[in-house]
Amino acid sequence: MPEPIGSASGPRHIFACSRWPTISQGWREFMDDRANRRLVLGGLGGLALAPGAAQAQATPRRDLYNGELDYLAREFSGAATRIPSRIQIAGAPEPGERMAISGHALSWRTGEPVPGVIIYAYHTDATGSYDGGPAGTRHARLRGWVRTGADGAYSFTSIKPAPYPNRTMPAHIHLTVLEPGKPPYWIDDIVFDGEFRVDAAYKSKMENRGGNGVTTLARPDGVWTGVRDIRLERHPA
Repeated sequence: MPEPIGSASGPRHIFACSRWPTISQGWREFMDDRANRRLVLGGLGGLALAPGAAQAQATPRRDLYNGELDYLAREFSGAATRIPSRIQIAGAPEPGERMAISGHALSWRTGEPVPGVIIYAYHTDATGSYDGGPAGTRHARLRGWVRTGADGAYSFTSIKPAPYPNRTMPAHIHLTVLEPGKPPYWIDDIVFDGEFRVDAAYKSKMENRGGNGVTTLARPDGVWTGVRDIRLERHPA
């Protein structure tokens, strides 16, 4: 199994930022607000790709970075400079059902696989909590980074997240993308088709940032598996 990101020898940061939000600054509320804003913007008919769309994106999203670059940069604090295309976020001791997610990063223009794209993923534990992350970090312990390989592919194993205890949102996996030489941006969460709150109303309000985040899970050999292909967004000139 690949070495976890941020090893005992100490991580080397790949991204720097002048202002880091912390847990005491209400990061969880920020993330909830951000997720709710995604649904509102989607319902207002924002620039979005249809699920599975293969056509080139005509214009960049006006809110692609959404004024959150400081927050997004924080999501890459702690990542090592050498990031594999396959990682384990949660190991065997972590309570919960095993899960494996894989996919490809695809060009917005051609649909061809794109290598060297860093994808940051984090999610709740089996109780729906983010708690337990390293001191001073914005996010919790179930997180990790992958870099797409020469074939544009990535994968990670973890446990299947649970919805928040207040049941305000479906179970989901947050994703942020960092393309070579570009600012980072968040994309639609991975949510699980047919599960709690992933209904027609929810789907109708999704922005499809980075393509369709609704993932169908199967469970061969006792491990939930799903595919989340990422159609990279067109950047402003």
